[in-house]
Amino acid sequence: MKKANENKLPSWNEAIKVNFRGLKLLFSHCGPAVISRLVFAAWKALSPYVTVWLSARLIDAIAFGKDPATLIRLAILTLASVFAAELVSALLEKWKNTENALRWHSLRHMYHQKFGAMDFPDADDPAVREKYTAIQNFMWGGNWGMNRLLNNTEKMISSFCSLFGGIALSVTLFTQTVPESGGKLTLLNNPVVVIAVILAMIGITYFAPRLSSRADSCWSRLANKHLSANKLFSYFGWDLFEDEHAQEMRIYSQEKFAEGYQKNVKFGLFCSKGELARISWRERGLLMAAGSALGVVFTGLSYVFVCLKALGGAFGVGMVTQYVGAISKLSGSVSGLVSSIGEMRNNAPFIENSLEFMSIPNKMYRGTLTVEKRRDRNYEIEFRNVSFKYPGSDAYALKNVSMKFRVGSRLAIVGQNGSGKSTFIKLLCRLYDPTEGEILLNGIDIRKYDYANYMSVFSVVFQDFRLLAFKLGENVGGCRDYDREKVLDSLEKAGFSERLATLPDGLDTWLYKNFEDGVNLSGGEAQKLAIARALYKNAPFIILDEPTAALDPMAEAEIYSRFNDISGDRTAIYISHRLSSTRFCDEIAVFHAGEIVQQGTHAGLLADEAGQYARLWNSQAQYYTES
Repeated sequence: MKKANENKLPSWNEAIKVNFRGLKLLFSHCGPAVISRLVFAAWKALSPYVTVWLSARLIDAIAFGKDPATLIRLAILTLASVFAAELVSALLEKWKNTENALRWHSLRHMYHQKFGAMDFPDADDPAVREKYTAIQNFMWGGNWGMNRLLNNTEKMISSFCSLFGGIALSVTLFTQTVPESGGKLTLLNNPVVVIAVILAMIGITYFAPRLSSRADSCWSRLANKHLSANKLFSYFGWDLFEDEHAQEMRIYSQEKFAEGYQKNVKFGLFCSKGELARISWRERGLLMAAGSALGVVFTGLSYVFVCLKALGGAFGVGMVTQYVGAISKLSGSVSGLVSSIGEMRNNAPFIENSLEFMSIPNKMYRGTLTVEKRRDRNYEIEFRNVSFKYPGSDAYALKNVSMKFRVGSRLAIVGQNGSGKSTFIKLLCRLYDPTEGEILLNGIDIRKYDYANYMSVFSVVFQDFRLLAFKLGENVGGCRDYDREKVLDSLEKAGFSERLATLPDGLDTWLYKNFEDGVNLSGGEAQKLAIARALYKNAPFIILDEPTAALDPMAEAEIYSRFNDISGDRTAIYISHRLSSTRFCDEIAVFHAGEIVQQGTHAGLLADEAGQYARLWNSQAQYYTES
């Protein structure tokens, strides 16, 4: 996939298309927030012109000695207009603030929703995760991407409206002529002078923001370095100082190691000697200064032209107020428009990154059949000549695996690291589809079943499971409105009841300390909660991937002794490195180099002294047997 941090900027045509697609995506996920901001921007840009026009009329009326009644009417009209404009502005601003209060959350939810909905092979792909990390880093590190797109669109709408109002109120500046009594100032009536002034204003107004836009383009050109530096900054500035690193930080003085990376010229893009600092002192600083200087020149030129025409008698003091105000806003609107167009191009690569992520297609067939809900849990799974290669790999992780699970049986899967045990489970749960062969549920290819419905058949305790920093009961039940009695029963079966009795708020006790003053769990306690969560789901198949890895020997023996009670009438699949646990299972499948090399009972496999199972068993047993 094309990276958003390429140094080369897209063409103007490409940038316009990317921004338009990004705006459509943004509108589809947070439409009210987009509309409210654009309406508010248009109103704030146009409403001041009403005041400028009425103020000019009022000043002229005073200067030319109009009657008091006319002055009063103009004053009341001006005040009423200001009041109405401010009232509408307040209402629109309230609407905008209300709709945009959760805009950041909506954007993050948009990405999270996509991440959760995409095929697991894509979600598991390091390149996809890298793209998602880049989106988040640029969004938080420099406000690039979708959020800047909304800000820039708002700025562009405001500039267009302001441009329209400015032209409407300043066009007569160039059409009104200086009378003959103006003497040499009648030169200002010459079309060549008028055109020269207009061209000078347009040129300055165009080039000033162009210089600023070019200065900002350094962020796009350095996007690749910015991403790497931001990762280091986040890790060494924040992540490294989290609780899990606290002990090592003190024992090994790792904060000094972190500071060294932060100050390193090569990695410290943001430090005082980094590349951004050098660019700010040189290229970027000069461009920004030149852009600001041209803005001042424009203001001076417009003021001189207006004042000279007024001095020549082309119009009165009230119109001076109108033209000065209108031209200032006109200048700002053109500058804002040119600047937003330049920013649109600078931001296009970051928007493209988001569009590519959001458009990753789901390639896995989702199926339509409903898994039959059987009270007797009479389900049968069969692997038929299943082989599998991970995406981008030429090596088989599984090769010609064929086996059936007996209903209600206890199957242990053993083998060395990299033998294919975890891949077997991923295929069974349909996180991946087989490269070759097929997996059948009750004689039907699992790819024909509705994807979510098929997933409901399994409860899994992964080795790298995660608990959320919410209430204990919510973690087990997987929702806020859970069955308390069912949760308590699941906790008891998982061996957590004794610990539960010591918790201050029982099932309502918060875990960890992210949000509330909760409790920290040991690895074994957390693992018991994960097992209880799997039991609560009450699926026909329960899969335990190293369920006792973090338990002490007594807790492990307790889990083993109660294994039949824990699994009940479910079909249980048990992955373990500790072969002592396999004695509790009805059948054992021995994996080696992606193949099932042995299958049978503990006693039967152990009797084959030349087999892989016996070798693994004896290699572990030697640590517990005296010479």
